[in-house]
Amino acid sequence: MAFEVNEEDKKSTYVILPAYNEATRIQPVIEEIAEKGYKMVIVNDGSSDNTLEVVRQSQRKYPKNIFIYSHIINRGVGVAMQTGFDAVLKYNPKYIVNMDSDGQHSVDDLDNVLEPLVTGRAQAVIGVRPLKDMPLSRNIANAIMNLLTRIFYKVDVSDSQTGFRAITLDALKKININARGYLISSEFIREVNDNDIPFEEVPIKTIYTPETQAKGTNVTVAFKILLQMIRHQF
Repeated sequence: MAFEVNEEDKKSTYVILPAYNEATRIQPVIEEIAEKGYKMVIVNDGSSDNTLEVVRQSQRKYPKNIFIYSHIINRGVGVAMQTGFDAVLKYNPKYIVNMDSDGQHSVDDLDNVLEPLVTGRAQAVIGVRPLKDMPLSRNIANAIMNLLTRIFYKVDVSDSQTGFRAITLDALKKININARGYLISSEFIREVNDNDIPFEEVPIKTIYTPETQAKGTNVTVAFKILLQMIRHQF
């Protein structure tokens, strides 16, 4: 029988969703999360479309589940995640989840990602996307980033660039995230490893559309992350 998070643990879980120009995609994602009983911190990262208004419409429907934070300008997914992590500390949750707001991740996977935390087997979780479903350019970039994460941070993981991850409150208080852009993914893994936080990898579904395929870590982004990794060594 599949694991299901109970209502008490759902009330103690906050999902962080960074959002940049996701007006056409974010609403069904956050409303499905709210329907499942989870609370969310949504970080509008200086969107130039009407993402903020769309999120506010959903907040009016689910005022107890949706909390909005906004950057005046676009500061990058790493800074948006830092804002989200700082924000959830105010609510003192047991568990914190981070997932994409563009519909790339299945909301049904929340139970799977949270299961190692709720059962006490781990204090952090990394959602692993199926490589066979990944566009070729993303697959190559992910393989490069997995290798770089192993070289620079001494951690061997199956999907270093996943945007679906979870962590306990105690573990979150131990890590320090400084990345501005997509380096956030590798930096999260480094911080978990450096602080001896037990973690597990959990398979997740990925929903690719033309819009989501155009985003994320491609070979060009991987090269930029490499330069950031090198700078962080000195």
